[in-house]
Amino acid sequence: MKRRNVLASLLPALLLLALVPFINLAAPTPAAAAGAGYWHTNGRQLLDANNQPVRMTGINWFGLETANYTPHGLWSRGYRDMLDQMKSLKYNTLRLPFSNQLFDAGSTPNSIRFDLNPDLQGLSGIQIMDRIIDYAGQIGMKVILDRHRPDSGAQSALWYTAQYSEARWISDWQMLARRYVGNTAVVGADLHNEPHGIQGGGGSTWGTGSMTTDWRLAAERAGNAILAINSNWLIIVEGIDNFNNDGYWWGGNLQGAAQFPVRLNVANRLVYSAHDYATSVFPQPWFSDPSFPNNMPAIWDRMWGYLHKNNVAPVLLGEFGTTLADPRDRLWLQNLMAYTGTGVGGINFTFWSWNPNSGDTGGILNDDWTTVNTTKQNILNPYLLGVDQPGPGPTTTTTTRTTTTTTTTQPPPVSCRVTWGVNDWGTGFTASLAIANTGTSSINGWTLAFTFAGNQRISNGWGATWNQAANSASVTGASLDHNRTIAAGQSVSGIGFNANYTGTNARPASITLNGQACAVN
Repeated sequence: MKRRNVLASLLPALLLLALVPFINLAAPTPAAAAGAGYWHTNGRQLLDANNQPVRMTGINWFGLETANYTPHGLWSRGYRDMLDQMKSLKYNTLRLPFSNQLFDAGSTPNSIRFDLNPDLQGLSGIQIMDRIIDYAGQIGMKVILDRHRPDSGAQSALWYTAQYSEARWISDWQMLARRYVGNTAVVGADLHNEPHGIQGGGGSTWGTGSMTTDWRLAAERAGNAILAINSNWLIIVEGIDNFNNDGYWWGGNLQGAAQFPVRLNVANRLVYSAHDYATSVFPQPWFSDPSFPNNMPAIWDRMWGYLHKNNVAPVLLGEFGTTLADPRDRLWLQNLMAYTGTGVGGINFTFWSWNPNSGDTGGILNDDWTTVNTTKQNILNPYLLGVDQPGPGPTTTTTTRTTTTTTTTQPPPVSCRVTWGVNDWGTGFTASLAIANTGTSSINGWTLAFTFAGNQRISNGWGATWNQAANSASVTGASLDHNRTIAAGQSVSGIGFNANYTGTNARPASITLNGQACAVN
């Protein structure tokens, strides 16, 4: 009896097994990975081409906006190696600063090791931009173009200067929109970096109606000109510094957007952007408030966070960084990241910066341009989403680009001698340098690098673009346009700097030029 009951209980299972060949047991097709194609907005959320939610968790890599006319660090490493490392650290978006001067004739890229970047040799600044964008796209990263400066020397309070007019600003954006149309690696245009007021009066305003100072109206003019050519781009509009006498960081005050929103001709393209920094950058009063850091969320809400919380538009925290030199810096960064939230629904961000040679913040990379500042990276790690989508594949543009044939011929090693002269007065000194090319081939673009033996700090320099990160003994000096070429057997002089120190002042133990050790006398 029990036996017959067991067989009866097994009968449905046996029938099901018999029917298996006729039942479609295929698993459902998985959804496409997030991040595909161009991105657009829906309220505060960014969406990809398949309407899947996405979030920018990215990094800034500067240099194209400077007189080097190329991303910094290419004197030490290859650009593909740099981008691969960014991806490995889970940065999915690259904010790429540039200046309008980059596009001028005579703005020649320099300070590049072509043995590490052979396909960049002979390229213009914008062609190097092409290569950076194309490879970022191949590995699945997205790119935001950031008009950081009109010229390569300094930022500007307004979006135009006497040398670079509003018409030039807009026409350059139109040129870039045409150049990269169809290239889904480039998803957005950050129209102008850190518009701000001028002490004593002048500079950028918001909502005043002035054609010459109202940044909100200028952003509409440029944004709509871009969208008329490339309707798929995100238009990224930074804040100013002061609205209704309530001051904040340059680019960080978006209070005016509540009453005076930016109006674009294409829906679902607007992203507001703010910048925020630590007390080591500037000692703002809120860092000395007894309630710090608990006072910060209310400040962020008032300045820019309300746009996200009220579902007005996506917010991009386009720049934020710190040397972590002050104990409050760590608290600020930890609380700011917690404020942005985790997952794809959080506030978008691009950390400042990849470069270690940002004087007031340092970078994710250490001064060797290779190893990672693990303290900073570990704070960011829980919020980094990484590249979870395939790259866009081969990119196409509607603009004909100059084709450069890459050869396998490597430039000969640098052979050099540096003459180091010092006028020392006990608490400071002037260093006068000359560089001799003792090799058989011309040097086209150079970067000196050395490490001080003590606590020397450069105060000003000449004949090179000098960089010394805060709390670091490492120094680089990059060639200028007038002295970038050193013919074989020739030398350049008129290079030097002033520095302060305490204790002893010894000459650096070694000096390199484009990564190769030089004789020193």
